[in-house]
Amino acid sequence: MYNDLFGRTAVVTGGSSGIGKAIVERFAAEGMNVLFSYHSDSGSADKIVASLDTDRVRTMKCDVTEEKEVIALVREAVDHFGGVDVMVNNAGIQADVPSHELSVDDFDNVISTNLRGVFIGSKEVIRHFLDTGRKGSIINISSVHEIIPWPHYAHYTASKGGVKLLTQTLALEYSRLGIRVNNIAPGSVNTPINEDFFSNPEEKEGADDFVPMGFVAEPEHISNIAAFMASDESVYITGQSIVADGGLSLYPSHRNPEYDG
Repeated sequence: MYNDLFGRTAVVTGGSSGIGKAIVERFAAEGMNVLFSYHSDSGSADKIVASLDTDRVRTMKCDVTEEKEVIALVREAVDHFGGVDVMVNNAGIQADVPSHELSVDDFDNVISTNLRGVFIGSKEVIRHFLDTGRKGSIINISSVHEIIPWPHYAHYTASKGGVKLLTQTLALEYSRLGIRVNNIAPGSVNTPINEDFFSNPEEKEGADDFVPMGFVAEPEHISNIAAFMASDESVYITGQSIVADGGLSLYPSHRNPEYDG
């Protein structure tokens, strides 16, 4: 637990499932005020609010690719809780598509959500930090694929590589004002986006074996890092990617098995 987090306010995008949900729950356990967004599944979002049973947690529909909706999200947190101290840009999408079959529209959709969305969220909360003089923390949920290329994920890896350099640029630009900007770069995580894959015991065992530490992460492994990065314990960290991948990025190469001879 981080005592300095009590009473602070966080905005979390894509907080209705997976890593985002775990971060919402961890922040609430720390005594933070939390406003989290969902894209379309209001039912899951409402269940989270009900399960936490506190007036410190609220939810709101938001498309992170639409600037006006993100502005409204940040404004809602300011109006209801009095300000924002932490922004977690978590909303993201992915798809397994060979690059030669990937449509330009699908490429743009992933880039728009994963990279444009992070920029818009960061921009709006930085404006709030500047207006109020707050020394806030921005935490972007990236991926180990910001450094590791992967077959069939050209759109996804490009988006996460962009997030890494965006994070570093914003950190450099605003560090003298006490605004910190960092990434968390998870490897394989047992989340709903991977549910079809991990529900097969053989596939799950293979995924565990592929990770040097021998197991796929749970969302709580990532939310623990988010709490640290939101707290004053990480006050001297900015512009960094905290890679939480069980050693996955230590492999010297990742081949495409389709074309292995």
